[in-house]
Amino acid sequence: MTDAAPSFSFGSVWLRLWAESTEDYSICALSPEGRIMTWNPGGARIYGYSAEEVITQPFSIFYTETEKMSCVPDAVLRSAADTGRHVTEGWRVRKDGTRFWANVVMTALHDSDGTLVGFGKVVQDISDKRAAHDAVLESERNFRLLVQGVTDYAIFMLSPDGRVTSWNPGARRIKGYSESEIVGSHFSRFYTPEDVAAGLPLRGLETARREGRFEAEGWRVRKDGTRFRAHVVIDAIRENGEVVGFAKVTRDVTERERAAELLEHTQ
Repeated sequence: MTDAAPSFSFGSVWLRLWAESTEDYSICALSPEGRIMTWNPGGARIYGYSAEEVITQPFSIFYTETEKMSCVPDAVLRSAADTGRHVTEGWRVRKDGTRFWANVVMTALHDSDGTLVGFGKVVQDISDKRAAHDAVLESERNFRLLVQGVTDYAIFMLSPDGRVTSWNPGARRIKGYSESEIVGSHFSRFYTPEDVAAGLPLRGLETARREGRFEAEGWRVRKDGTRFRAHVVIDAIRENGEVVGFAKVTRDVTERERAAELLEHTQ
């Protein structure tokens, strides 16, 4: 690590050795005004600048032009000085102009008299984490679009105790309820009175909870009171091993049943 003006100790010997050897983190010291005082191999790897190029430069060179114009670097220094520490994530700019998503920790450094003598700044490139996060969001978005585009199947989510938490157009078409009418209601509302009395809805949830999945066919009731033959699948949704809800898919197979009955009578 190169020191332009070592007016204060950067830390213990072990911390200095770590900073000088690591390439996983950009670790540097800033003057009270925000000028770069030290530079480590991680800074060179992540940002692309050598120590000679970056020492004494304002740390704002790593920010986007939009953030510079909005005085974000100055606000970061003030926040760290006022509170002792500033933590954030955001885009940072390399020497070649490319951007990366960074986790940044800025810590105020004081001498024995309590005077602010500078800042310690640790930056990690978490672009892979950001990309994975964006991929998950895109996947969830595409899934929502798929579910919302399906009208042949009722696809909806249940809370752990069986209350409806989401509702797709297929569910509205098959069961007749709008989303505002049904969200928050218990899914046993779709069962016949005799099936409710026999405990079938709760038995389905318990099977899904225990085995991960429940599948069956039976009569279900629409909003207008008419019945239809349904093929039903309930899948348990788990997070860290705990059931946090259920996904329920219902298909109206009434016509298939009628066709099977007609075929049986003609034989």
